[in-house]
Amino acid sequence: MSLIAHLASAPVVIPALAAPIALLVMRRRHGLGVGISLASCTAMVVAALVLLAASADGTIRTYEIGSWPAPFGIVLVVDRLSAIMLTLAASLSLLAMVHGVLTRADRKGWHFHPLFQFQMLGLNGAFLTGDLFNLFVFFEVLLIASYGLMLHGQGPARLKAGVQYVIVNIVGSSLFLIALGLLYALTGTLNMADMGLRVAAIGPEDQGLLRVAALLLVSVFALKAALVPLHLWLPRTYAVSTPAVAALFALMTKVGVYSIIRVVPQVFGDNAGAAAWAPAPYLLPAAIVTAVIGFAGVFVARSLSGQAAYAVIGSTGTLMIAVAAWQVDALGAALYYLVHSTIAGAALFLVADVVARRRASFVDKASPGPLFAQRQTVGLLFMAAAIAATGLPPLSGFIGKLLILEAVADAPWWGWAWGAILATTLIGVIGFARTGSAIFWKEAAPTDGAEPSSIKRADMIAPVAAIALLAALSIGAGWATAYANAAAAQVFDPAAGVRAVLGEG
Repeated sequence: MSLIAHLASAPVVIPALAAPIALLVMRRRHGLGVGISLASCTAMVVAALVLLAASADGTIRTYEIGSWPAPFGIVLVVDRLSAIMLTLAASLSLLAMVHGVLTRADRKGWHFHPLFQFQMLGLNGAFLTGDLFNLFVFFEVLLIASYGLMLHGQGPARLKAGVQYVIVNIVGSSLFLIALGLLYALTGTLNMADMGLRVAAIGPEDQGLLRVAALLLVSVFALKAALVPLHLWLPRTYAVSTPAVAALFALMTKVGVYSIIRVVPQVFGDNAGAAAWAPAPYLLPAAIVTAVIGFAGVFVARSLSGQAAYAVIGSTGTLMIAVAAWQVDALGAALYYLVHSTIAGAALFLVADVVARRRASFVDKASPGPLFAQRQTVGLLFMAAAIAATGLPPLSGFIGKLLILEAVADAPWWGWAWGAILATTLIGVIGFARTGSAIFWKEAAPTDGAEPSSIKRADMIAPVAAIALLAALSIGAGWATAYANAAAAQVFDPAAGVRAVLGEG
């Protein structure tokens, strides 16, 4: 087995080792624990970039844990799509970790770094696993870690939102298990490549049950993605989380999107009988309503963190409009926009923290306040993040939305998609402009002892880096869109995945 094939396990192994080591050393040697966590995030970036480059030729690499062959053993699969998601996750983790360390937000609790690494273990595992049961396992790992991270820093608002978040995800996990039980009973396997073959052989008497299982499974992924009407848990949860944690959480909804993209063509494609493309009739309406509600939330939100949370919902709806077409070019556009929207959402949370740290009791509320340190610089940073979130030029969101509009132009429902995307863009622009004018152009006398604070610029490093990544994504749009289109073509070629996982036979 080649070194690259072994490297497929690195995104799982690195945080799995870093988490317990950081836990052991944190109390006595905090600096060492922070160093281990930062080194882990850096190593994940390097491993992900190597896998991204290695996957460019279209080769699908597998890593069989314990040398147990699929479909009986646990297999990790690296193709273009998983390489994109691993690179996105690793880059975002490094940004969030740097911001948490520089703002000393990681010191608000002893277990921030171990939980952060366990979160990355769950995320990377979900992007790599080749079977549905281990997708469930990695979901649980990242969710359990997210419970602790969401409550990091304590406070009644986080506790209240945390209880809601835990209950919703417990229900989702229960439904996930029920769906897995039904699918295993029908097919006798949980390996996605193997299941894609076996669903074609299911008799007519079980077709109805197969469709129920498919819709139930996709509903669980829609809950993770915060698609309407399963989105109500997200705004409060993300808005009250520690900003570094919220920045990482911007990727959480995309795990649900990734799962839909991965599972539906592989398992519930053309040969799945009654379950063929099961979510197709419902996905487009849900995506359009999600985009509208998300950016309407941006318009009415009373804080920058609240706007960022709703922007995450709105961007998910926008990219799911493209996914709903189930075409190669539309999915390629969706993947490009997925990368952009995740980084843009994280940038908004980080900028909200930069603003809140300078406005004392006014925090990040969308209301006038006293002058604060580096106001002009922070204002430019906010403008860049808002431009990115709404999809205006010159950043990559503009390119992503143009690609989506072009890709769905031939669909019979193109008018609905165009109307939703253009209208929500306008609503988002107005919402962010109103907030920006209140915070950066209007002044109010200090209250509750609030005074302009003098804060070092170190807390701007992570949001500036996020904006720089978006600029790079815009400059390299030709290469990035080509890679995204190639990844989309690979998704719609499930036979290639079957050959890679199960062998040529």
